[in-house]
Amino acid sequence: MTDNDCWWEPPLAGTETEHLLGALDRLRATFRWKTDGLDDTGLRTRVGASSLTLGGLLKHLACCEDYMFTTKLSGTPVGAPWNTGAFAADPDWDFRSAAADSPEELYAAWDAAVERSRARLSAALTDGGLGKRAHATGSDGTNASLRRLVCDLIEEYGRHTGPADLIREAVDGRVGEDPPAGWRPVSGRFAVPA
Repeated sequence: MTDNDCWWEPPLAGTETEHLLGALDRLRATFRWKTDGLDDTGLRTRVGASSLTLGGLLKHLACCEDYMFTTKLSGTPVGAPWNTGAFAADPDWDFRSAAADSPEELYAAWDAAVERSRARLSAALTDGGLGKRAHATGSDGTNASLRRLVCDLIEEYGRHTGPADLIREAVDGRVGEDPPAGWRPVSGRFAVPA
């Protein structure tokens, strides 16, 4: 087995930046594996009384990616579809509206958001590292660091990957902590990090 077979693994002894980005990409890969290759029915499956679906989680995390490394990072408003005003009327719009989206649209939205996030994060790291101050501020007016934004997105993925695990098991029995060695997405156009 080569490192390329498990491309989502963070380094064993890297820098702080390599470890944080590695942890984020590992969670992205695990989440993507839990949602990969499903049709409308699979992406709309619910477990128990919960209204969560894998499609809703894909759309929600696409929104989180864009919001974190656009608005929170630079103060730039997010683009479509996040800026349509739907959130003002329904704070759970991303979760609910996913039922009207095709699998192709959901995978494309998440894949493109991750691609944009990687590019924006890379540029921000080049322009100041993890200590770079972001646009987002706390209640005391202190600007968040880029480090905080990365950690917040890691937390967001951690929060949603567990439910994705349960939903996917209900869809077709897929279980596991990490993708199997050699896994590559079969749906969408998710770019494996270099």
